[in-house]
Amino acid sequence: MFAYNNGSYLLWLGNSFFYAIVSAGIGTLFSSMAGYALAKFTFKGRNAIFSIILGSILVPAPALVLPLYLLMSGFHLTDTYLAIILPSIVSPFGVYLSRIYADGSVPDALLDAARVDGSSEFRTYWSIAMRIMSPALVTVFLFQFVAVWTNYFLQYVMISNSNLFPVTVGLQLWNSSYTSGGVQQYVYSILVTGSLLSILPLIIGFLLLQRYWRNGLTLGSVVG
Repeated sequence: MFAYNNGSYLLWLGNSFFYAIVSAGIGTLFSSMAGYALAKFTFKGRNAIFSIILGSILVPAPALVLPLYLLMSGFHLTDTYLAIILPSIVSPFGVYLSRIYADGSVPDALLDAARVDGSSEFRTYWSIAMRIMSPALVTVFLFQFVAVWTNYFLQYVMISNSNLFPVTVGLQLWNSSYTSGGVQQYVYSILVTGSLLSILPLIIGFLLLQRYWRNGLTLGSVVG
């Protein structure tokens, strides 16, 4: 499998890792910043913005593929890594979860104490709030990682260069060649093995990150 088609599977697997890790990492950061701001700052239009974010969760992702393609094409970004990464860093569900978790788990008294000690707003968020919100952020990261890793339609539309294919599109390319009868029979075994290996990173990711899902991170942080 790793030698078939000049080692394309390893290249596609590496592309999937790159798309998923970068998109999930940046998306988690943006979601946590937006959720924290919506939870801990009072400003005009806050509830309206949150309502719009909640409404965007209801929009099916495939319905956005064509507008996103036209947008990326207008900026000449199709067939590039950014065509996959930029749409994938937006996570309405991540903002929602971050806002709910920050509102219930980050004590206002702790933030006020940090401000009294001279901490800037960004440092307070980065050094205190993000640590307390880590269980929610791990959840957002995993959801984003899985969503990007398993995404097929967006990546299929945006990318036509086989060197930039993720593993989902690459396996479909092999499957199309197999079903059309243009390749050897052993390709079916390669497809099955490749599909099995493509889900192992998701399982490993859940096993490695599940220890961060714990409660009581703020126990003792504020003394009444």
